[in-house]
Amino acid sequence: MILKNIKKFALGIEYNGSSYHGWQRQKKASSIQEEIETALSKIANHKINVVCAGRTDAGVHSTGQVVHFSTTTVRKITAWLIGTNSYLSQYISVKWIKSVPENFHARYSAITRSYRYIIYNNRIRSVFFQKKLNYVYKKLNEKKMFSAAQFLLGEHDFTSFRAIGCQSFSAWRKITKLNIFRLNDFVIIDITANSFLYHMVRNIVGALIDVGINKKTEFWIQELLKKKNRRYASATAPAQGLYLSSIEYPLHFNIPDSKNTTIFF
Repeated sequence: MILKNIKKFALGIEYNGSSYHGWQRQKKASSIQEEIETALSKIANHKINVVCAGRTDAGVHSTGQVVHFSTTTVRKITAWLIGTNSYLSQYISVKWIKSVPENFHARYSAITRSYRYIIYNNRIRSVFFQKKLNYVYKKLNEKKMFSAAQFLLGEHDFTSFRAIGCQSFSAWRKITKLNIFRLNDFVIIDITANSFLYHMVRNIVGALIDVGINKKTEFWIQELLKKKNRRYASATAPAQGLYLSSIEYPLHFNIPDSKNTTIFF
């Protein structure tokens, strides 16, 4: 049944990015966006375009991606949810779907975005975490990494952690949380900001790894931040191990909270 009224929906998406060339639709490569739009279009019986909260790179995963789309097609929520999932591969899952007001925007309504980066830190590699975690065989000092990370809290010019090709007008971002802790052989980095520059999280992780293996001091992070020059920074950390964990929105939108979703831990 088709109505003239347009309705907007928000979806929570979980995906394993190992088999895709990133979120964004591409002409000659598989993308998460394309697969989701194709599945939704089959349920809606018309072409669906989705907008995401944060585009992820090739190999990056998510437990908390949020997207929105508009449609004139009337379906029960369960039909959208179960029907869409039936057309998706085993690597993508719609976790929830809800009707949202017209002024909701998955990207522009977001207050913060949170990522989790997981490192398997052991002299011997494991066969179970391929493409899921980053492997660092040198012993990491997570306490030293945490100390260094505190220099990045607050609002700064993050040019030193901005990848070449970043199209953002400004390099100023505000990090509100940067926690680092160890669970046995795993070092976990949780980071929250209002938004992120291209490869910003992975560049920060790369620098913190150099601190953790005693290649750099904690205070080097502060110096690097002040230099505002990517050439002085560390190598970009690999995509595997990075998870978009949650998106925060104003409470009145009543968007489900994915912060408590377990990512290995």
